[in-house]
Amino acid sequence: MRIYTRTGDSGETGLFGGERVPKDDLRVEAYGTVDETNAALGLALCAFRGEDPLQKTLRELQSELFVVGADLATPLPREVPRVGDAHVERLEGLIDGFESELPPLTRFILPGGTPAASALHLARTIARRAERNVTSLLRAEPETVSPATLRYLNRLADLLFVLARVANFRAGVADIPWRRPENP
Repeated sequence: MRIYTRTGDSGETGLFGGERVPKDDLRVEAYGTVDETNAALGLALCAFRGEDPLQKTLRELQSELFVVGADLATPLPREVPRVGDAHVERLEGLIDGFESELPPLTRFILPGGTPAASALHLARTIARRAERNVTSLLRAEPETVSPATLRYLNRLADLLFVLARVANFRAGVADIPWRRPENP
């Protein structure tokens, strides 16, 4: 099987089911940004030194993001596996579990610390962009997108924030507190 098909050379792509849409369609932007989030998680995985228990969680999230992408690439009501409330609840459980090992936040923190935490912060910001893209798609075509997809992306970004803090904490690296810049 060849990787190139030439079917996208005119600026269109195919959705699941055969419908052709422009490559800058809101739906394509949404699932493309989900794919970007997945790639950022791959980068985060490479930033860990040796085996780390967080890697298992990140690989599971990568697999789920394929479901999210397929969900977004397939307008409702066509049947494909979709994210739902159970997926959102699972992310909430992960957030609660990981957060329980962290000291409470008392101030804003800057993205950074270890390479793994920094990569997770980057993945978080991309997940937030995916969330904004899905919000736009839901506003434009509410009947074609599951609202659970938006909730999933919201919790995913929250989880990635917590995982970035966990990566730093487990490595013995403190969160970097934000400090108000001095006025010149």
